[in-house]
Amino acid sequence: MARPNKRTTLREVAEATGLSTAAVSYALRGKHVSKETEERVRKAAAELGYEADPIARALASGRTSMVGVLAGDLQDLWQQQLMAAIGRELLAGDRYALILDAGGDPDRELGLAKQLRDQRVDALLVSPVDPSAQGWAAIAEALPVVAVGDSLSRARTAGQVIFDNRAGIDAVLEYLHGLGHRRVSVLTPTQPSTPDRPADVYVGEAAGRLGLRTELVPCPQELGEATAVARRVLQGAHSPTAVFCFSDSLAYGVYAAAAEDSLEVGRDVSVVGFDDHPVSRVLTPPLTTVDWGLSEIAAAAARLTVAAIEGRRVRKKRVLCAPRMRERGSTMRV
Repeated sequence: MARPNKRTTLREVAEATGLSTAAVSYALRGKHVSKETEERVRKAAAELGYEADPIARALASGRTSMVGVLAGDLQDLWQQQLMAAIGRELLAGDRYALILDAGGDPDRELGLAKQLRDQRVDALLVSPVDPSAQGWAAIAEALPVVAVGDSLSRARTAGQVIFDNRAGIDAVLEYLHGLGHRRVSVLTPTQPSTPDRPADVYVGEAAGRLGLRTELVPCPQELGEATAVARRVLQGAHSPTAVFCFSDSLAYGVYAAAAEDSLEVGRDVSVVGFDDHPVSRVLTPPLTTVDWGLSEIAAAAARLTVAAIEGRRVRKKRVLCAPRMRERGSTMRV
């Protein structure tokens, strides 16, 4: 029986089974021993109340089993969903996500990334606020970094799961153009301190090709703040016939602002989102949006991260996620 208030050691399990501590360690990890030996060791460990010491294991292996997961802004409901899915994928491989929120602040983002590096996480998985920041290069030199959403243009990453934003923006603006819209406001979480993010640049390119008048409007992800921004857009002197939002969370602000002004989404103004959060399907009317395949993104990000930690080569380090339009009732022909 295990003694109270005292951790059973690996050596005690070895003595109970007549094996070396190395053989017991291998058996508990299911490596390099027969099935019979593995079962005998596990049975003895259970009877003795043995639990692996995570600190000792980390010192021996140089790994903590912790992965830093840095979200750009958890006010974005879709990012909440994505980070939870990544955490589940990592946990399935006996790794644990330490999820932190940059809150849309690029300086805070780099500060948190450095803290995670200093806390010796095994890898960093990041959905960047500022993908072109110079600080990413040094962080990626210190530990494996996997980027989700946008690539880190100045860093040598261990993997990337990138959204094909050009294709997604083309699909949305071509769709609105086909419905007859010519004035489109685009709500973006981009801040003045992080200009020229790829998605913002693609809007200008697509608008020029299609002959659309577009206005990029910075907008926070928090619902109350997004509603205030949307209110100003809808009440402007040259109000748009359509609002394209770079997240469904921003679109919810447009719904709220429209309701305040007795405007009906899908009749008085078209609204399109960009990530197909589950709430979008139960709105009135349901939100037209873009589905990026959240479960596939989470699985790919976790797979690349674990491969980088274990030093395994992967055939494809860059995964490009294709957009899928989900046409619902929030848009109308003009």
